Amino acid sequence: MLVRLTLIACALGLSATAQAQTTPAPGAEAPAKPGLDLALYNLDTPIGTLIDHEKTRAVLDKHLPGLSTDKNLDKFRQMSLREFQPYTGGKLTDKMLEEVARDLSTID
Repeated sequence: MLVRLTLIACALGLSATAQAQTTPAPGAEAPAKPGLDLALYNLDTPIGTLIDHEKTRAVLDKHLPGLSTDKNLDKFRQMSLREFQPYTGGKLTDKMLEEVARDLSTID
């Protein structure tokens, strides 16, 4: 619940930031998207990609309850958890990220 409240508060100010980070410059190639190989999912994978896959969404729901259903998800779904962490005011801790990373690495 605490993470959810922080994410909502932070997400309100992220629209322009998230758009700037995800929109390639004119003439630039769009970043490659991870394939369906779950071994590719990590803390640098966009949050939306993690939520879109059942097994990785379960990891997020376990460690970051409310993130996958946040009403402001569209404002930060293109950001990775590492990119999003600074916007949470310290509520998304390094320890939490380590736990998510550990569980993502065990998905087969």
